[in-house]
Amino acid sequence: MNRIENAFKNKPIFMPYFPLGYPDLDTSIDVIEALAKNGADLIEVGLSFSDPLADGPVIQRATQIALEKGITIKKSLEAVKKLRQRGVDIPLILMGYYNPMLAYGLEKFARDAVEAGADGFIVPDLPMEELDEFESALGKLGDRVDGGGVPPSYRDHPLIPMLAPTTPPERMEKIARNARGFIYLVSVTGVTGERTSISGGLGDLIHSVREHTSAPVCVGFGISTPEQARQVGALADGVIVGSACVKTIGGSETPVETAREFARSFRNALRESAD
Repeated sequence: MNRIENAFKNKPIFMPYFPLGYPDLDTSIDVIEALAKNGADLIEVGLSFSDPLADGPVIQRATQIALEKGITIKKSLEAVKKLRQRGVDIPLILMGYYNPMLAYGLEKFARDAVEAGADGFIVPDLPMEELDEFESALGKLGDRVDGGGVPPSYRDHPLIPMLAPTTPPERMEKIARNARGFIYLVSVTGVTGERTSISGGLGDLIHSVREHTSAPVCVGFGISTPEQARQVGALADGVIVGSACVKTIGGSETPVETAREFARSFRNALRESAD
């Protein structure tokens, strides 16, 4: 059982997002460690890019600051390795855009990321029709193919698919059927950011996705409070919190302590939804 599979043994799970390099590299490593050791079950580790199309103003600002302070793909992967050396043993999923990965070299990026300790990848601007090159880079890390024709490195370090309310049914079925790791279900249309309420059709949307897959379904975009997380956790296998996490921790004078408190509050709320 790999780390992602192990994380979903106790659902729903808490999945915060935080970008490396914000407000500076050392602090971001400390923050991610604090999240991991105080309630996060899986962390989306942000790789900064100058044109983050799927992100709202909070994450855009944070990643811009990280870039201005010199964050790079190489430094980000070194930070992941450092987190593993510090005893962070939960899944770390690298979330970033395709251009910097291409510039780094896909095969080199895949190899270096896995060697650093990454468990998977989320690439918001990589459509289903253009996955072959990335999947090939992951596949070349394995020296054998299992009975299902899937290289072990790709199976154990998957490219996480994203679905949205606007995904057509046929496309949703195809993406969900081939999903590995888990499915990132965008709860609302638009970019990342806090919302005041949960979408009324979320339960039906989750049900539609589950008709086509046995992979866990995790919901993100717009979840900003522990109470909202509790509501979503009653429906989904995991709850993803991005903008609220970045805003709360990044705006604190004591970001590491705030990260501890943030993780504990969301973890406790999700335990309530599991009862």
